[in-house]
Amino acid sequence: MKTTMNPCRSRAARMLGLALLSAATAVHAQDSVRLLPQQDRITDEAIDADLRSYEATQGRIQALNDAGRPVRDYHLSKAQCWLDVSFHEYTRNDRSAFPQAALDESVKLIAAMERGASPLPTDTPLVNDARYLRQDLWQRLRVLQGTPGFACAQQAAACGEVELVHAGNEFNQQQWRHAKPYIQIAEDLVNDAEAMARQCGGPAVAPTPAAELPVVANVLFEFDRDGRGDIRADSLQGLDRALARVAEEGLVLERVELVGHADRLQGLGAEHNEALSARRARTVQALLVERGVAADRIDYHYRGDTEQVQKCDGVKPRAALRECLLPNRRVEVRFIVR
Repeated sequence: MKTTMNPCRSRAARMLGLALLSAATAVHAQDSVRLLPQQDRITDEAIDADLRSYEATQGRIQALNDAGRPVRDYHLSKAQCWLDVSFHEYTRNDRSAFPQAALDESVKLIAAMERGASPLPTDTPLVNDARYLRQDLWQRLRVLQGTPGFACAQQAAACGEVELVHAGNEFNQQQWRHAKPYIQIAEDLVNDAEAMARQCGGPAVAPTPAAELPVVANVLFEFDRDGRGDIRADSLQGLDRALARVAEEGLVLERVELVGHADRLQGLGAEHNEALSARRARTVQALLVERGVAADRIDYHYRGDTEQVQKCDGVKPRAALRECLLPNRRVEVRFIVR
């Protein structure tokens, strides 16, 4: 049984846990690193052996960096993030196959980089049958990879992908309550990656047209509600952060696109959900006008329950299902900038 996670624990804190291990000694390249079987992780000696495996793997990443592969490199970052989540779950006493599977992904990338393989893989497998969560975030990451500014966003994008898999694994084990903190980490990383790509420039990188990467926020509503008092406080703060980001990045706001959505609980295609999603979009439109956005620059649309980004199949009881479906009760806010 895993210990309870502190939701405030960030990916940076997990990296610190690895950094606290002593400096790794040089090791010969190998294509696999095996943790001890779960039933053997009961003595200090066994745990020390696994920690040495993590330590050695961290040393290989450091050696690749020392040899000239930058920390911001997509594949080096991804190897580090797979190692981070493996170590994090190992220290939480995760008895599933996830710590080993995540470690395997890290080692595969490390070994390929050590051999000088080209091209290196860019897929992000759903290890340990992790649930596919937040289709909207995966889609934003795919779009990001097709922009010139991705050169500046590789580290955050790679770790965002890994954290989405991490969240999907937590969903399978303990449903939405345990997946939610990792989803938030992933969403923050996606937002950071897009900001880095928009600001990317320099002699080797063509600046990315800002319109290719709008500033995005999702305003989330309570079940079957549409008023401003029914908005989740953290998502309202996210809207304000997005507005602040436009100013901080020196962007010019051309227009705002709002798309209202509802979850599936009233039945797919229900007229009720279509009207609900329209009211939600109008509520957010009014909030933006109050925050100084010109009304004639805001367009709104509504899709009812036709575009679910999180399915939550098999989630019970009813209260847990409603909470899991929260990302579907959204108004997508896209600040189109230049």
